[in-house]
Amino acid sequence: MQWLRWQGGKEQGFGHNGPKGTFKLDVYGKGKYLFEILAENLKEANKKYEVVIPWYIMTSKENHDETVAFLKKNNYFGYHRESVIIFTQSELPLIDIEGKLLINKQNKIKEASDGNGGTYSSLRRSGCLADMKEKGIKWVFIGGVDNVLLKMVDVTLLGMAIKQGVQIASKSVVKANPHEKVGAFCKMNGRPKVIEYAELPEKMAEEVDSNGELKYGESHIMCNLYTIEAIEKVSKEHLMYHSAFKKNSYIDENGREIIPEEPNSYKFESFIFDAFEFFDDIAILRGKREDDFAPVKNKDGVDSPKTAKELYEKFWNKHFLYS
Repeated sequence: MQWLRWQGGKEQGFGHNGPKGTFKLDVYGKGKYLFEILAENLKEANKKYEVVIPWYIMTSKENHDETVAFLKKNNYFGYHRESVIIFTQSELPLIDIEGKLLINKQNKIKEASDGNGGTYSSLRRSGCLADMKEKGIKWVFIGGVDNVLLKMVDVTLLGMAIKQGVQIASKSVVKANPHEKVGAFCKMNGRPKVIEYAELPEKMAEEVDSNGELKYGESHIMCNLYTIEAIEKVSKEHLMYHSAFKKNSYIDENGREIIPEEPNSYKFESFIFDAFEFFDDIAILRGKREDDFAPVKNKDGVDSPKTAKELYEKFWNKHFLYS
């Protein structure tokens, strides 16, 4: 069984004003939406294994209605409507630099999505976890919509997890350079962990091992596989919060809307990989960047629509050549 998650919010770093899944990547002349690419991925797996895989999609409160309308308009890109379950992510309050709560236009406490670590509790709160158990689902894959080479049905990853007897398995790629903006796998106090790039000291990021490879070079690329028991376990845990200093509009004491030009408030979020430390071990399968990781995050340069297009077309040209 597979489940897909994508980032909330409208204005994206690569210039797309809308939910990420509604972005159209310029491939093969006509283009494909990110949702379309993933729907094709699932349909291919359904055909190969003669099943219909349930597809759970998490939205933010901000983009939920727009996402649902988009999928309906496009007839879920030919996917089985009854097998697409959409639920919303939880939120946390925003505070200013003095620790005061921000107020929104409705004169209520302003909130923002609580990070991808909120996935687990949102699955429980929404009833999706109960739905999975009722369907007899044993394994759950969690990935991001912005990776156009995401393999939601990876039997090698599943087989490795079963063989090693672990409840979580994750796919990685080697970091492109010491300062690539990705989390890095490691162990802390004997437990599996991922250190976010912004929290890894520069000196540690540049360390190499006896083989000359980066000591913290195994990237977390949001390709995670869980047993249903693991999802249930962490859905009851409280993950640590990370803070991000952001620009957020608010209503002041005179009822005026203030739109700041500089960051003015803190957003709190948990990260999906912070749940790893609740387990004794996880399995990590090293993949290849050209086969497994082509994210759309930036407008230009690395991890941009241009690089994602090139990697996507190169991968599928090779796939069709040898299939």
